[in-house]
Amino acid sequence: QVQLVESGGGLVQAGGSLRLSCAASGRTFSRYAMGWFRQAPGKEREFVASIDWSGGSTSLADSVKGRFTISRDNAKNRVYLQMNSLKVEDTAVYYCAASQTSTATIRTSLFDSWGQGTQVTVSS
Repeated sequence: QVQLVESGGGLVQAGGSLRLSCAASGRTFSRYAMGWFRQAPGKEREFVASIDWSGGSTSLADSVKGRFTISRDNAKNRVYLQMNSLKVEDTAVYYCAASQTSTATIRTSLFDSWGQGTQVTVSS
């Protein structure tokens, strides 16, 4: 198991930017892929982005391509989600997750550790 703590959420106007951060501990961080998911009120949790163990390969949901970037710093045991050009529909609780594998994936079932989430609210 991995302990994950997200930070960086908040309230921002449409068109603005936020950077989410996730601190990991409890397992060798550089050995596994990481991901970001989100859940809006009344909706199911959905995949946002993932990154492989090295940071060299990423996967993004179509709804955030061109606006969001996922990155990681293995020396600091952190993964980041840079969110630009935010839209009202990006409003959700964002969760950091650690995968059981080393490659970037969109499969929720492969993520076995989750953070508590951080709220992102985009106002019009």
